Amino acid sequence: MNFFELFGLEADYSIDLTSLATTYQALQKTVHPDRFAHSSSQEQMLAVQKSAQINDAYDTLKNPIKRGEYLLQHLGAELPNEQASFQDIEFLMVQMELREMLAQIKFANDIDAALMSAQESLDIQARQLWLEFEQQLAAKSDAANQQAGETLRKLKFYHKLYIELERIEDALFDD
Repeated sequence: MNFFELFGLEADYSIDLTSLATTYQALQKTVHPDRFAHSSSQEQMLAVQKSAQINDAYDTLKNPIKRGEYLLQHLGAELPNEQASFQDIEFLMVQMELREMLAQIKFANDIDAALMSAQESLDIQARQLWLEFEQQLAAKSDAANQQAGETLRKLKFYHKLYIELERIEDALFDD
């Protein structure tokens, strides 16, 4: 099953999330268990399976990183191994600096300013990677798709940093 086709979308990274949500709700109504309450157990099971497929497709397409991975796989790109080491030393150095910045937040004189500064740093750098990713996809070549896979892998690091920043913020303000 092609997730893009299921939702009536072009196989493209840029999608209308409002349209996606609307179509999701309409699709879920067609397979809702209440509609199959008086059906055979096989029909009920098929409705549950179809509902799970719709949920999986929706979760994939609404999440920018998952959508990127799915699109690249759909385009035939081989995604980089998550366990493989990065060859981009500069990127790794930036990641170390960002992690150090996050670790220092709790020692800042102005925690709010330190949190905002960290958020801004992550936003700027992640936004640049998203632009690169979209440009690589727009090139519509196998080589560019492979590069897009590497860029997406970098974006996963930023996603983890955002989660870490949120965890730090929660810990600092829950005390």
